[in-house]
Amino acid sequence: MRFRVNDCRFRVALSSRPKQCLPLAEGTAKWRNLLLLRCGISLLLCIALPCLAAKKPATWTVTVHPARVVNGSPLLIEVTPPQPVKSLSGKWLGHDLFFSAGTSSHAWFGLAGVGVDEHPGKVALELHGITAKGDTISFERQVQVRKAKYPRIVVSVPTKYTAPSPADLEQINADKALKAQVLSRIGPEREWSGNFAAPVKASISDVFGTARTFNGQTQSVHQGLDYGVPQGTPVMAVNRGTVLLAQLLFFEGNCVVLDHGQGLLTIYMHLSKLEVKPGEQVERGQQIALSGGTGRATGPHLHLAVRWQGVYVDPAALLALKMP
Repeated sequence: MRFRVNDCRFRVALSSRPKQCLPLAEGTAKWRNLLLLRCGISLLLCIALPCLAAKKPATWTVTVHPARVVNGSPLLIEVTPPQPVKSLSGKWLGHDLFFSAGTSSHAWFGLAGVGVDEHPGKVALELHGITAKGDTISFERQVQVRKAKYPRIVVSVPTKYTAPSPADLEQINADKALKAQVLSRIGPEREWSGNFAAPVKASISDVFGTARTFNGQTQSVHQGLDYGVPQGTPVMAVNRGTVLLAQLLFFEGNCVVLDHGQGLLTIYMHLSKLEVKPGEQVERGQQIALSGGTGRATGPHLHLAVRWQGVYVDPAALLALKMP
């Protein structure tokens, strides 16, 4: 017996003589049940096999680290496009995103940040990939930004740092122009490699985001992480990068700025001795300076700041990220 279902041909062989002598009604019933069973199995296979063979359409896979994003968060964005691409870029809060391909998967990795002044809400993450054929594929995802709680403290410093003299103001303005030039650099190529490491082995004396009142007058937000270390403590680079600045500034004291690529800079302040020069390439864990208390400081300590495309983000959160 032959029949067709969904362009599938089937043949069911039926014996014309039962192997055992059964009453006519019983033999006919068993013959009918066997036929129905075989036809049912064949029909199910014909319907199910094309479904099993069909592949689900490829989709974008986007993971944002950390999972809970707040104002002040640095971000590691991991993206696997639905098909291989030769380049990947994006947009986040008006900034260009730069991605580099992973070495052990089809994933791409990029850095981003959320400013401490950013309001809670959903932010669009735009992604654009270029395939080997030159076609553009795009994707957009909404990322929820939540509000972080930061402390408030009162700090006393020498009067010249809250009411500078004309000579000090001249130095401050010169430093401001220099910092605007240096800190505006955005290198699209990735220099960092692997996890970021703490610059010193010491306890944290003040956290990122603290609202500060200096001498009862000037208010500011602490845009870095303070380590309570004594004068002369070796300071290490938190990751591989290039030295952009190494000199004395009015507020920052002796200061080193490293460029880690993809728009990410790290800044080391209040140093007593500089041990690198602009243009040098350094590795994670390499000594770059000695700690001190120069500039606007209440005493010897290390101030570490992290800046992504003009936005200061929490160094402690960056050090906690698991990087590729």
